[in-house]
Amino acid sequence: MRLFELDNRLALCASFVRQGATLADIGTDHAYLPIWLVSNGVVTKALACDINEGPLNAGKADVERYSLSDKITLRLSDGLKKVKENEAEDIVIAGMGGELIAKILRECTWAKNSSKRFILQPMTKCEVLIRWLYENGFEILEQKACESDKKHYTVLHVQYTGDTCYVDNSFFYIGKLDPKDKASKLYLEHIISHLKKRAIGDESLFEVIEKIKGMCNL
Repeated sequence: MRLFELDNRLALCASFVRQGATLADIGTDHAYLPIWLVSNGVVTKALACDINEGPLNAGKADVERYSLSDKITLRLSDGLKKVKENEAEDIVIAGMGGELIAKILRECTWAKNSSKRFILQPMTKCEVLIRWLYENGFEILEQKACESDKKHYTVLHVQYTGDTCYVDNSFFYIGKLDPKDKASKLYLEHIISHLKKRAIGDESLFEVIEKIKGMCNL
């Protein structure tokens, strides 16, 4: 059976997964990401987890369709609560709000294992997630953006280091994006547009907007 192509959002998530790592995909939905990664030999085995039975059943059907039941395990799990520390080296948490992603990490007893890598794709409130990461000893190793179906997304590749440091409020919106990159610039322009709307009720955001524009030459 011919393998499908990932959309730009999931493809960007996939690009951060280490060759040969064991994978846990949290909020897997149809299990597209683990199916693609296993089929392309990036990972040898994976956990596909979701909090809802409906998406998990859809994922199970897809895994069986591609004859990957021996390599991909589907599991009903609220975040990482049903995932053991030794079951995954690279963990993708994608397609949910930044606040929820932070909550999942906060509630995971082994998230502060520095050998783990987290690939995080917040749909909203990315600045809340980045703030939480830097207040709790996590570092963004790399961050990129993409456009998919006329929407702008960012993906963070994260590791726990134990170091906490002060960063300016504007950093929570920029992160480690490279404004010279076209997709990142478009994402940041989208963020600025969103902030301008919020600034009508919170004038302090105008200062953040100007800092972002200055730092990124926008």
